Amino acid sequence: MKYALFMGCVPYGATPEVKTSLEAVAKKLAIELVELKEASCCGATHLQDYDDFLSLVLNARNLAYAERLGLDLITVCNTCQLVLSLAASRLKNDRNLLARVNEKLNQVGLNYSGKTNVRHFLYALRDDYGFENLPIVEPLNDKKIAPFYGCHNIRPSGLSSNEDPFRPTVLDDLITALGGEAIDYSLKSGCCGFHTEMQASETTYKLSGEALSEASDRGAEWIVTPCPLCQLSFDAERKNAERAVCRPIKAPALHLTQLIGIALGLTQEELGLNKNVVKISL
Repeated sequence: MKYALFMGCVPYGATPEVKTSLEAVAKKLAIELVELKEASCCGATHLQDYDDFLSLVLNARNLAYAERLGLDLITVCNTCQLVLSLAASRLKNDRNLLARVNEKLNQVGLNYSGKTNVRHFLYALRDDYGFENLPIVEPLNDKKIAPFYGCHNIRPSGLSSNEDPFRPTVLDDLITALGGEAIDYSLKSGCCGFHTEMQASETTYKLSGEALSEASDRGAEWIVTPCPLCQLSFDAERKNAERAVCRPIKAPALHLTQLIGIALGLTQEELGLNKNVVKISL
């Protein structure tokens, strides 16, 4: 298995443990990831509000690099997944728009035909590798784990995940495959509030605090998310989230690849668990 990897900005800055754990898990599973070093930020929905066409050109450029390699493009961030998938969908379904974008790309020696498939690592692992084929060394032994899907991987529905946007299952299935117990709760498909923090920080803290509280009340010992931005809301902003809901919350929030890596028997150093603010006891 071989993919083009769009790492995105956040794993290079705020969450280096995502990059560390992804590389360790991919190596363990013999998955080859060709990182697109030339790629730039996807715009994270903010550039789109400022200049929609510029955003399309920027992301078509990212997609073109994967297309040039003849590989599917893999993401590790829900927001990157959304932005790249939306761009790919729009360009695939609007040939005139694609032609306008290619006029710009041609100036830097690139061309995009609109054929690149964009998938989150989570879905590639399910569909291409198979959760049932994971070489589990340290099963999670019925550890109670709350899945948090985040908005951008499952909405708008049908864009990239083919999940029910209100009753998603893939993270639950993964937790079960790793030997854990998936905790069901109403806010697992909700929003962590990350993208409102600059404008309305208290809203962000309340949203993340409510999700953490419900998961904790349902007995969750750990929380896992496929989005580094959601993990930041639950981990780095934990004290603010606790203040917003007026209660302490103990359950640590793990990145998707950290949880997988634990079950694969990888070390805490390989998974960057020392970088998490809320520490986890294995």
